Amino acid sequence: MIEVVGVRFKHAGKIYYFSPGDLELAASDKVIVETARGIEFGELVISPRQVADEEVVLPLKQVIRKATTADEQFVEQNRIKEKEAFQICLKKISEHQLPMKLVDVEYTFDGNKIIFSFTAEGRVDFRELVKDLAAIFRTRIELRQIGVRDEAKMLGGVGSCGRILCCTSFLGDFEPVSIRMAKDQKLSLNPTKISGICGRLMCCLKYENGCYKSEDKEHCARHKVQNGEMMPEASDEQNLRADSAFAAKSDGRVQRNRKGEKPKGKSERV
Repeated sequence: MIEVVGVRFKHAGKIYYFSPGDLELAASDKVIVETARGIEFGELVISPRQVADEEVVLPLKQVIRKATTADEQFVEQNRIKEKEAFQICLKKISEHQLPMKLVDVEYTFDGNKIIFSFTAEGRVDFRELVKDLAAIFRTRIELRQIGVRDEAKMLGGVGSCGRILCCTSFLGDFEPVSIRMAKDQKLSLNPTKISGICGRLMCCLKYENGCYKSEDKEHCARHKVQNGEMMPEASDEQNLRADSAFAAKSDGRVQRNRKGEKPKGKSERV
């Protein structure tokens, strides 16, 4: 077993394990850590705990120190610089007439690298763009091509359910989603019904899929709300009786129409 803490660098981002060392840390603490991208500023979301060796990628890096007020102010300054860098990069993309869409700009905490995330339908030759950006910012430049799901996560939005996107609000990682999951749950296979704003299958298809695949089908029965309480959906026999009653009522109206009988007015109805 190894003692670790979980650090997140973005809201709803992936959680990475670090060694707490001799520091006394608690959830919501701001910390400075060393990553493959350099020195980074993050938030502690998992307090010190013991985990199995198999869950940790060794060697485990250690938390350097707790963040100070000056560190937080430095992060805010980087956020302002990111907005400026975004506009400059847009201008350069337009000058080079590159078929790419800029999505996000991120400064590393130490300022040694700027990461430009973009989407494009195919491969883009951005070598000249990198040279121009490096000459302007005088630091390392990284252009990263991302997918449409990552784009939706970065930009955010509202899903067809009326809630903030799952990937923006709480999903740390994207899990594989297949059309088979929609079939198992007897959902409509209309792409517009089961696709998110990114154009891919909705991540929420994964949530109840395990339940539908299990042997206990009772917990997966669809429900409807009645008088503020969750009620099981009507059985096939009940639906058949309701459909028959509706059909009989409709047939009576058809017969009256054929005979030329006019419907009663409001004043004539009992």
